[in-house]
Amino acid sequence: MRSLTTGIVAAVLMWLAASPAVAGPTLLFEPATGKVLYAEDIDDIWHPASLTKLMTAYVAFEAIKKGEIHLDDKIPCSLVATLQPPSKVGLKVGQTLTVQQALQAVIIKSANDVTVMLAEAISGSEAAFITRMNETAKRLGMTHTSFVNTNGLPDPEQLTSARDIAKIARAVTTEYPQYASYWAMPAMHIGKRRLGSHNALLKTFPGADGLKTGFTCDSGYNVVAAATRDDHRLMAVILGESSGNERAIRAASLLEYGFQNYDWKQIFNTTTIDNQPMDPNFKTVLSVRDTVAAWGCGGHRRHMAGGKHRSKHKIAASKQKSAKKDASAPDDASAALKGPETDGGVPDDAAAPPKAASQATAD
Repeated sequence: MRSLTTGIVAAVLMWLAASPAVAGPTLLFEPATGKVLYAEDIDDIWHPASLTKLMTAYVAFEAIKKGEIHLDDKIPCSLVATLQPPSKVGLKVGQTLTVQQALQAVIIKSANDVTVMLAEAISGSEAAFITRMNETAKRLGMTHTSFVNTNGLPDPEQLTSARDIAKIARAVTTEYPQYASYWAMPAMHIGKRRLGSHNALLKTFPGADGLKTGFTCDSGYNVVAAATRDDHRLMAVILGESSGNERAIRAASLLEYGFQNYDWKQIFNTTTIDNQPMDPNFKTVLSVRDTVAAWGCGGHRRHMAGGKHRSKHKIAASKQKSAKKDASAPDDASAALKGPETDGGVPDDAAAPPKAASQATAD
């Protein structure tokens, strides 16, 4: 185990030395105390993508606690839910899931259709549920956050910051520890269908146990990554990476750094996500789509499984389809690279795919 850890640390140091500057805000913290171990641009305003679902789950857990809904209740799929673009479960109108299945589908699969099902079951409508999300964000001190949908699909008014994401991640895990297994599950089944997580660290990083990924062209690749070693848990918030692999590597490097360097001196660390002074020069929301390595975002050629590129005529055809789609839905996000970057080839939060090979989502 010691040699494995040494190898990981060496790889991390080599990557940090060779890698370009971090694309977006970064935060490493201890959820039990809120202590900040590393912070960079944590008050810059960002699009959350499917990190939105941390709040969706929190409000649902709260509703269960209050007895408004129960884990074994069956909730139906509405027409509005079926119209949500991928990532989704893909139920038909009238089909049902238990609340437990729905929560797991939201957390593991990042199912955009199921967030609407939960919202309608708990609050009667998605709009009413969104109001509750924003009220909860205000109560938790998420000063840079606003929600206009339940799933994080592209919208210019869906906003947050790394600090705010850390606050909801801390709240949802410390207040509702009974659902810890949901965040750590690499996959689930609905009937015979397997739904896999987009969080690569669950399979590759020792001790990884959550939480959530997110992707749209404008937000880049986001993640709240959690890991526990020797009963000590750390969380890393990474926003705006250019690919799923970069997201996973950066998160792993921060977590490894935290575990290797956490010592008695942290007793004297009093800086937390709540009391760290707000950066007066925080940046307003901006898009990183020009740096994102996903087809339809910044013009990068999309790598196919096996390392092959699509032929020129297929690229041209996809551009034409993308242009037609953009005319009607300019904020839809496109798919990320296949392989280890996106479990199953579907980044979590985006728009409907023109082909299976060019899927779009919001993870």
